[in-house]
Amino acid sequence: MANESNNGRRMQLSRDGANKLQQELEDRRKLRLEITQRIETARSFGDLSENGEYDAARNEQSFNEGRIQEIERILNTAVIADATNTDRVGIGTKVTVYDEDMEEEETYTVVGATESDPTQLKVSTESPVGSALMDHRVGDTVRVETPGGTFGMRILAIEMAN
Repeated sequence: MANESNNGRRMQLSRDGANKLQQELEDRRKLRLEITQRIETARSFGDLSENGEYDAARNEQSFNEGRIQEIERILNTAVIADATNTDRVGIGTKVTVYDEDMEEEETYTVVGATESDPTQLKVSTESPVGSALMDHRVGDTVRVETPGGTFGMRILAIEMAN
């Protein structure tokens, strides 16, 4: 399946990530009607072989329908991880760590693979930082192995992400 990781596990999403995908799905279903109207309007102009508006609307329709199918597949098969337990790091938790090499604190949100956003410090469970933190507790020191080297992080706090 396209949304499973290489080791055969089902994709995991945070509750927030699932809600955002659900909203995108609703928005794209509304867009579907707008695109259909644009196609009908462009068709009324006559010769479709030289009708750029028609071609553009059909391309947009194709992309939109593909994205609708992808979101539906993800939502129908993904495991939604609710961070109700903050004893251990898991999907949907915010983790404050002390980076021992950089000598600074950082707070990461652990998310599923499709939700990662390094600019927002949202780390995937499949990333070096996210996978090293998973299932650890406050006070644990983890070793993070990256292509640039290995470094240590001490977990200072775990809380539910918003």
